[in-house]
Amino acid sequence: MSTAAGIALSNTGLTVLSEEEDLFRASVREFAEGEVRPRVEAMEHASKLDPDLIKQCFELGLMAIESPEEYGGAGSTIFNAIIAIEEIARVDASLSVFVDVHNTLVTNAFMRWATDDLKKKYLTQMAESKVGAFALSEASSGSDAFALKTRAVDKGDHYELNGQKLWITNGNEAEIFIVFATIDPEAGYKGITAFIVEKGFEGFSVGKKEDKLGIRASSTTELILDGCKVPKDNVLGEVGKGYKISIETLNEGRVGIGAQMLGIAQGAYEAALKYTQEREQFGQAIGNFQAVQFQLAEMAVEIEATRLLVYNAARLKDAGRPFLKEAAMAKLYSSRCAEAVSSKAIELFGGYGYVKDYPVEKFWRDSKIGSIYEGTSNMQLQTIAKLIISGK
Repeated sequence: MSTAAGIALSNTGLTVLSEEEDLFRASVREFAEGEVRPRVEAMEHASKLDPDLIKQCFELGLMAIESPEEYGGAGSTIFNAIIAIEEIARVDASLSVFVDVHNTLVTNAFMRWATDDLKKKYLTQMAESKVGAFALSEASSGSDAFALKTRAVDKGDHYELNGQKLWITNGNEAEIFIVFATIDPEAGYKGITAFIVEKGFEGFSVGKKEDKLGIRASSTTELILDGCKVPKDNVLGEVGKGYKISIETLNEGRVGIGAQMLGIAQGAYEAALKYTQEREQFGQAIGNFQAVQFQLAEMAVEIEATRLLVYNAARLKDAGRPFLKEAAMAKLYSSRCAEAVSSKAIELFGGYGYVKDYPVEKFWRDSKIGSIYEGTSNMQLQTIAKLIISGK
């Protein structure tokens, strides 16, 4: 974003979009309403994303929003990425996180840390047709991510990886994985290294798919590395710098999750608003009663506050300004907002809100993951506290 554009936007409000951003939002909403919404129920029942939607995401450029034009991307901003994530989550959170992880984690990590040769090879593929996944978590390393056990051994002309990864989003669809392993357990976090692993590499396989409460169409899987051979050239960044890559990549990822939670809240709110205008009790629409109106007003306030936090974090990132605290705040608050708003939507629907014939129970189930993945709410509070106490 140019300085002039940034000043213009800051003078009109964080939620005022440029013409280009507004057009992009409209195009994503058209896709979400026209192509995604009709498939949501079937994907939920199948616990699987529709392959045709995945293909359309690539064709529409939604899988290479920030990726440079020279590699087939749009060369756009994280702000446009979060617009896409928000608009898709407003209809379906599963497809939203699919797009989110590919853009804000995998593509972002390649852009920042890969060599020119690796960028040319992999960013081009990820802009055209190949899905990416970010493999950090393990059974013994959740919030304590650097307690990971996966080992990488130098075999001369390649590295050999052994271990298991858990909770990997896009595990079934992905063909390109960023896998974190330690080359020296005695070195602690300084031994952690990021490796680029292709689905077809010898010794690599995808394990069990988790049966989840929400985001059911999104694949969350185990990865198995059993003597997985990784070329020396497929180290992402420097050997021993994987901890830095993971931390800094997840900072941007948290803004993406904030956008996903914002979209969930918006979708639940819109469904509740429409229902209260149509549902009649005591001879009139329940939306005419002040008690209901006040609840809708509270929901709208929470959503607007969340939008300001998420948009601010994205604008700061695009401007090259520090955004770590703001990203943590956005993720923390947005997850609370999505859960509270979708829960209130269920209550406004009454008994109908509790059954799967209506959309709001799904919004609530999808919202719960926001306080867990890419850093739990307690981890966000820890980050915020550390930064404010240090005066940042």
